[in-house]
Amino acid sequence: MGATEAEEETNKKWPSWLKPLLRERFFVQCKLHADSHKSECNMYCLDCTNGPLCSLCLSFHKDHHAIQIRRSSYHDVIRVSEIQKFLDITGVQTYVINSAKVVFLNERPQPRPGKGVINTCEVCYRSLVDSFRFCSLGCKISGISKKFDKKRKDWTNNLSDSDDSYSSTSIRRLKKNDESFTPSTPPLSAVNRRMAKRRKGIPHRAPFGGLIIEY
Repeated sequence: MGATEAEEETNKKWPSWLKPLLRERFFVQCKLHADSHKSECNMYCLDCTNGPLCSLCLSFHKDHHAIQIRRSSYHDVIRVSEIQKFLDITGVQTYVINSAKVVFLNERPQPRPGKGVINTCEVCYRSLVDSFRFCSLGCKISGISKKFDKKRKDWTNNLSDSDDSYSSTSIRRLKKNDESFTPSTPPLSAVNRRMAKRRKGIPHRAPFGGLIIEY
């Protein structure tokens, strides 16, 4: 199967409106209703897929399936109760914001996972909880595509190569990458080591001022 055919097969797994939705830029001013105080575009019509809409635009989309996009920390989210009517969100991390469960539309990569994190997004490596696989809808699309799966398998096979010279090179490269993300503790100098081992005495207050002298 060629690359084009594989991509077409992957696209069939998703509704036709999903990828256009993830590419849109929401919370901009509506060009048709710029004079209204309700001109913020935070709605999307799944039937028309012709860009973000404001609440006044919905009058032109009667009997259509429309969803509302919300914001959390400058990222677009949608309530689970809305999106799960139209899309399978299994494996995507859910969050509770303003007492409602939401999922993020697109990835939010982290510079590095937090300490003790054992589960991360399979695409952008953001820290996740429980048994979720992806941090967002966009990452799920990328993560289960055959093209991404092939890249992941090729990378894994390269790491497990039996050639010693290749393996040692890969290990050194991985260690170097780890060092660039994880600041290491600088080694103690001879003077600092002696000072660290030296036992402090009882502090004595000077008769004039607040200086503390140690013996």
